Amino acid sequence: MKTALVLSGGGYRGIAHIGVLRALEEWGLTPDLIAGTSAGAVIGALYAQGTTTEEMLKLFKGLQLLSFSNYAFGKPGWVDPENFRETLKKHLPEDDFSSLKIPMRVTATNILTGELKVFTEGPLIATLLASAAFPGVFAPVEIGEGYYVDGGVMNNFPADLVRDDADVVIGVYVNPFEQVGKADIKHSITVLERVIKIKTATDSIAKFELCDLLIYPRKLRKFSTFMEKDLDTIYELGYREARKQLKDAPEGLLPGKKE
Repeated sequence: MKTALVLSGGGYRGIAHIGVLRALEEWGLTPDLIAGTSAGAVIGALYAQGTTTEEMLKLFKGLQLLSFSNYAFGKPGWVDPENFRETLKKHLPEDDFSSLKIPMRVTATNILTGELKVFTEGPLIATLLASAAFPGVFAPVEIGEGYYVDGGVMNNFPADLVRDDADVVIGVYVNPFEQVGKADIKHSITVLERVIKIKTATDSIAKFELCDLLIYPRKLRKFSTFMEKDLDTIYELGYREARKQLKDAPEGLLPGKKE
C-alpha cells in the first residue's frame, strides 16, 4: 500500500505539520511520497531528509523571518529568502532532490509566465525558498530562467499531484478560513494575507475530497501567517488533531496500528 502525504502552505501555522509528523511516527506510518507547498514544502523536505520533529521545531523557533537583518536590499520584497539558505543547508547538506529518502513534489509560482511549476528534481534549497516566498513580503527566487514565488498562489494544497500515484492520501491543511471583522485587518500585510487566503481557500477546499484522511486543525484560525509566537501551541494543535483523525480512521485504511 503506497501512502502519500500532502502538506499545505500556511506560514508559521505550518508548524502544526511538525506535530502531525510526530503523530504519524507514533502511529508507525511513514509516507512513500510527499507533496508540499510553502511551509509544507520546507517541513516535508526536512522530514524526507531525516530531520527529527524536535530539530524542526527548534529550527522554526529560531528563524525570526521578519527581522530587519533579513531585509531584501535591492530586491522586490521586504525579506530576502537567500538569508535562510545557510540555515537550511545545515539540515540539507546535499542540496539536491536526489538526496531525500522520500520522494518530494514541491510547488512554486513563476511570476514571469504566470505558470505553476512542480519541482521533483534538481537543486533543493532554492526550490524550497521559492515555494515559501510569500508574495509582497519575500523577494522572488531565481531558478534557471524562472522567477518564483510562493507555490500557494496557484496550488496551496497539492493533493491533485499525488492522487493518481498513491493508494492512500493523507492531507494536512493548516489554513482555516472564516469570516473576519474590520478590526482584524490592521495593516498591509494582513490585507495581502487575507486576499491570498480567500483565493487559496476556495481552491484548496475543493481538493479535500481527494484525501482519504484529512487532518484539518481548525483552531489554527486564531493564528496569522506571520505570528512568531505560541509556536508550541500550534505544534500541539497539529499533534492532537492528527492523533484524533488517526484513531477515528476507518479500520484497514492506514498502515500501522491503533493504540
